Order: sequence, then structure tokens, then C-alpha cells
Amino acid sequence: MRSAVDDLLSILDLEPLEHNLFRGMSPQVGWQRVFGGQVIGQSLVAASRTVPEERGVHSLHAYFLRPGDPSVPIIYEVDRIRDGGSFTTRRVVAIQHGHAIFSMSASFQKHEEGLEHQMTMPEVTAPEELPSEAELKEKFLAHAPEPVRRYWERDRPIELRPVDLTHYFSRKKLTPAQDVWVRASASLPDDPRIHSCVLAYASDMTLLDTALFAHGTSVFDPRLQVASLDHAMWFHRPFRADEWLLYSEDSPSASGGRGFTRGALYDRAGHLVASVAQEGLIRMRKQS
Repeated sequence: MRSAVDDLLSILDLEPLEHNLFRGMSPQVGWQRVFGGQVIGQSLVAASRTVPEERGVHSLHAYFLRPGDPSVPIIYEVDRIRDGGSFTTRRVVAIQHGHAIFSMSASFQKHEEGLEHQMTMPEVTAPEELPSEAELKEKFLAHAPEPVRRYWERDRPIELRPVDLTHYFSRKKLTPAQDVWVRASASLPDDPRIHSCVLAYASDMTLLDTALFAHGTSVFDPRLQVASLDHAMWFHRPFRADEWLLYSEDSPSASGGRGFTRGALYDRAGHLVASVAQEGLIRMRKQS
């Protein structure tokens, strides 16, 4: 029986069509639009396949331009902007129905030694001491709001263990910050590029929701129109996406119908392995 991770790896295994041109598919799970993390991950796969293996991604900067249609393939066109002595730069445009739905610039670098420092990892409850997704489903889903129940019941390639569950079962206004343990729900191949693409996929999960903590609502609120607008990510140190990583998130600001969020990803040893920033639409729908 195929696992959700097998399905994710299949989705990330793009079909080469021509030089610098790839085709990606979407899972048929009934979503009305393509999950943003999928397009980030697939775009990074497309870019990575035009870069020498010894150069790993160190940053990406992306814009979501139109909602993706999960019923049709996505075409990824890669522009080989620069191949330098140390850095390689690529631009990727994702296309559906003749229009760009997403654009991304990514930079790759061969390994170098250099100065080192980092912010300290927060002290939080270890993932083994938190309820597993199976335990959460058994204990809480029967009483959870229907959109929350649908979200958690789905077989997913990324396992999430929030340190604090208050936001999921309350409309109390909270400090706009959260800590979530994340990992692929099954083992991944050893290729570091796969781990980077899987983490890029996972980085879009839970992040924008942090901006709604201060307002006592969530991305499941039908009164809200919620969507990622842009996404930036920096890869600092080696990691495995199938081992627990702490996603420490906060939202410094919301204004103008947009919420700004940040995330830091740490491995179990406390190494800061990646940083994320995102702004998303959090517009109140007009009442008819």
C-alpha cells in the first residue's frame, strides 16, 4: 500500500518535457486549488534539475500569482540566469491555462566553510511527549469544528505536532506565535535535494495561520479569504526532513488585508537549519 510520502515523492518527481521544461501533477484529493507548498516544492525540483548536484539550494524567493487548478498539469519553465564560480541562479515560472500562476527565483551554492552563529532554539516540549496525530484524532476530532476535522483526518505526507493545541479548539485571542514539530511521515531517500524540496513543501503549512492567532480566528473561518501571496526561504545547514524539526513561528504584523509571518526551523540538536518569511492575504469576505 502506497503511503502519503510515496505520493508526495511521486508528485515531486517532475516529468521532463524539453530542455528547461518540466510537467508536474497535483493530487486528486478534492481541493479547490493547488496547495502552495506543492508549487514551491515542484518549482524547486525543476530548478534543482538544472544545477550540478554539488550545489545545494541556499535561498528561494517566490510569488503566488493565481490560484492553481489541481485538475490539470502544471508546466514549469526554468530560466538559467547565471552559472557563477560559487553560485548558480535560476528563475522558475509555473504555468496553467496559458498564464503564470507562480514565479520563483532560487540560488544554489557549492559548500563553503565560514563564520558561524545562530539564534538559540526555544525550549519546548519534545515531540515524543506530545500527542501523536493518531491520538489527536481519537481524543479531539469528534468535538472539533468540521473544517478542522477534515484537515486532520486526511492521510498526509507531513506529520505535525503542535506544542500548544489551544488555537485549534478555541476562538480565544492569543499571542501570534506558535511552535510546531514537523517531519515527513515516512523515511525519505538520502538525496539532500529531496529533503530540501520536502521541507520547502512543508514550510507553507501552519505558517500563515499564525497571523490569525491575535484575532481569535483561523484559516478555517469561512468569513475569511486566506491565501499565500509570497514566500521566501533560506537554507542554513544540513538536515533531514524525515526527522523532527521544530518550526518556531511568529507574526509581527497584520495590516491592509495581509498578514506577515516568520518561521525558524531547528533540528533536534538545536541547529538552525532554515528560515522562512511569508505574507498572505487575510481579507474579510464581503457579506452579501
